[in-house]
Amino acid sequence: MKAAIFDMDGILIDSEPLWRQAERQVFAAVGLELSEAECERTMGLRSDEVIRYWYERAPWPGPTPDEVDDRLTARMQELIAEHGEAMPGARQALAAARAAGLKLALATSSRPELIGAVLARLGLVGTFEVARSAVDEARGKPDPAVFLRAARELGVAPAECVVIEDSKAGVDAARAAGMRVIAVPPEHLHDDPGYDAADLKLRSLGEITSAMLS
Repeated sequence: MKAAIFDMDGILIDSEPLWRQAERQVFAAVGLELSEAECERTMGLRSDEVIRYWYERAPWPGPTPDEVDDRLTARMQELIAEHGEAMPGARQALAAARAAGLKLALATSSRPELIGAVLARLGLVGTFEVARSAVDEARGKPDPAVFLRAARELGVAPAECVVIEDSKAGVDAARAAGMRVIAVPPEHLHDDPGYDAADLKLRSLGEITSAMLS
């Protein structure tokens, strides 16, 4: 392996609870009450795809999907700035990748504004040679485009990359890109067969070692 590509939400930052809070608040404002389980259904997708998913099932009057996307992003920026914390083991995983001599990239479904907010909040500005958002691609995860772009910009082949992911959509995207993938699912989803496509499945980022990445 020559490069490690890290997902952001649920890997670098413990933001999935923040996403659920933001989604429930923003969707409630347009008359759509979502449960925690319903929010989890779209984990790993781009925010515009999440909004389109719900708008197709329960269209609301008033603000457009794009306007709701902007509201969701703004709320997430606030929550990250106020409450964002690194995932347990995230810094150890980054250190393991550096110790293995790998190039580092970030590839996320989140919008570029949120990449900046997360890196600033966690003190990781300058950590990654490449940071890419799936918003800049025609399709988000599980499409592999964001991972393939990250590899191109790092100057490495897809087969020389290992991806660290927490979502089923991300695992599928990494496999479709022809990359190795280490899955670190949320604890309650650890036995979900949707993660079986991963090369390795761990319970904690802290379990990642340089040997696993090399």
